[in-house]
Amino acid sequence: MSELCDIKCTPCKGGEPPIGEEELQRSLTQIPEWNVIQEGEVRKLTREFRFKNFQQALEFGNRVGELAEEHRHHPLLCIEWGRTTVTWWTHAIEDLHLNDCVMAAKTDLV
Repeated sequence: MSELCDIKCTPCKGGEPPIGEEELQRSLTQIPEWNVIQEGEVRKLTREFRFKNFQQALEFGNRVGELAEEHRHHPLLCIEWGRTTVTWWTHAIEDLHLNDCVMAAKTDLV
């Protein structure tokens, strides 16, 4: 289990700085299967999880949804036959925040 899992996700109301590149790189060593993508000006963390069928992908998506509700931080979920793609970023700052790395690590435990 990564150190990120021990951090409590704190609500971000905007105006907070995004995660710095050095801290992001350190965090990525704890969540190696996650990728940073750039959509326009917005950095995001994404990972595709594979399953045997749609039902398993849906059940996983529901568990991630419950995790998101618990921490009041919500990802983009794309559920398809045999896979669920989870994408984290902080909408309030339109960039990555430490919370996104924390939630990615917690998602890995779902």
